[in-house]
Amino acid sequence: MTVTSAHPGRGASPRTARAINDRLALRLLQDEGPLTAGQLKELIGMSRPSVADLVERLQDSGLIEVVGESGADRRGPNARVYGIVADRAHVAGLDVRIESIGVEIADLLGRSVARAEQPVAPGTDPARIVEDGIALLLGTARQAGAARLHTIAFGAPGLVDPVTGRLSSSGALPAWHADFVDEVRRRIGVPVLLENEANLAAVAEQRASAGSDDATFVLLWIGGGVGAGVMLDGRLRRGVSGGAGEVGFLPLSRDGELPSAEDCDNGYHGWVGSRAVCALARSHGLSPGAGSDAESAAAAVRAAVDGGADGFLAELAERIALGAASICAVLDPGRVVLAGEVGEAGGGVLAELVEVAFDRLSPLRTSFEVTAVRGGPILRGAVITAMDAAQRALWVR
Repeated sequence: MTVTSAHPGRGASPRTARAINDRLALRLLQDEGPLTAGQLKELIGMSRPSVADLVERLQDSGLIEVVGESGADRRGPNARVYGIVADRAHVAGLDVRIESIGVEIADLLGRSVARAEQPVAPGTDPARIVEDGIALLLGTARQAGAARLHTIAFGAPGLVDPVTGRLSSSGALPAWHADFVDEVRRRIGVPVLLENEANLAAVAEQRASAGSDDATFVLLWIGGGVGAGVMLDGRLRRGVSGGAGEVGFLPLSRDGELPSAEDCDNGYHGWVGSRAVCALARSHGLSPGAGSDAESAAAAVRAAVDGGADGFLAELAERIALGAASICAVLDPGRVVLAGEVGEAGGGVLAELVEVAFDRLSPLRTSFEVTAVRGGPILRGAVITAMDAAQRALWVR
């Protein structure tokens, strides 16, 4: 990868040009790994003295350091290899569900250094949940050796008001979610970001396929909740009220009833959410597994994939395709990624069945695939969001 440096003679002041080139160098060190000054010179297209000044500035600021030497196969002294000081700052991502709170601590390059999760039992006092959640966050940070977090990002179900940055619950979601975020903002005193959980899964999906030319897709989350992350032309779309992707409220149901502004059980959520999947599995003679609704539904889908329960999978695929056809009729993304507990459990088998069912419903050319991010896409998206914010703050000088 080659990038073009900024020069004062091209309209930028010397200070602005230095800042742009510093960010270019840091981005290259992040994407390409440790590099020598000579490699930075070639990639950015700067003169040798300018690169020497750039490296000195970044070292003095504590953003890069010498991580080794290169040049065993060349004459003369070895060249120093520079890398980003990843532990200059730590960030936290949180995945806040109805039945659990997950935390991941990562360094400035997004590399995970600690992870923890605690269950939330039904009927627990909301104030106790908030206190335990803060203790989990701070305890996991201490375990990671992060004396102070730079940025924290939350993922939670519901609407995130783009003006206030606060959570507005949609459907029967617990009020302690918003209280938890507000209390972390009040007590910890660092930037705290909040994003819808399906949006964060879409962010993680986009980053996982960074080399792909396809920058437009819809991530369809099918699990304990039902939602979508809309990525158009490489940009996450949230909507005016933060509700882009709240597809659980699509007026699609098995009994013809309509959802309400407060409850989506009579919408698409009640058609393909985990409880509906468990009920569908039972109607086909399958026994959902133990655990939460999402875990039980996922277990039923995995068992069906392994055991060839074609009737159950075909009917589930038709239900998923119905909502996907409604989404694609408006957005025409060309690609739908199945995620969430049910989407991930179904894997490529379910994705293929959904595509076949979709093709019977819609003339739009649309591919279906299973998510590339396994094992906590919401946490991964939260960490990426916090990391990007921390980098912007530290790398702009």
